[in-house]
Formats: sequence, C-alpha cells, structure tokens
Amino acid sequence: MTTDTMLVALKVDLGITTTAYDERLTQILNSAAEYIEAEGITLENTIEDGNLVVMYASWLWQKRKENIGMPRMLRWAMNNRLFTEKTNG
Repeated sequence: MTTDTMLVALKVDLGITTTAYDERLTQILNSAAEYIEAEGITLENTIEDGNLVVMYASWLWQKRKENIGMPRMLRWAMNNRLFTEKTNG
C-alpha cells in the first residue's frame, strides 16, 4: 500500500476532507511505521500492513488531543502480526 493510499485511508478514518493536514498526516504515517518496526515487525507492502500503519497513525493523531491508551484492537492486531511473522519466519 502506497503512502498516498494510506493517507487517503487515514483521512477517511479521521473524517478529514481538507488537504491542509496532508504533510502532517504523512509525517504521522511515517512515524507510525517506525514505531511498528521498533516493536519487531517487518512491514511489507501489503494491504494488511498498510491498514496496520493507518490504524496506528489514527491512534497517534487522536491521542495528541487527549491522552488515551492504545486501543485493544490495535494492540491485538500488532501482536497478531508479530506472532505470525515470528512463527512463519
């Protein structure tokens, strides 16, 4: 999944229709990918991994306004992805 595609998905998820935040949202997508890789996950150019980055980036955007913990769904998706990678690799 390309960065442009992930940006569109992130904006839909956040309900953002303007391009005013595109640069900042792209930075957040890049940070999300780095944070995920720091957890030991090797991201690939797949829809599943792109969606994982979008979910993480959405959480990063939302937690900047209010200090919310990582959603269980996101933690589960990351753990599932990591376990799958480690047991299949």
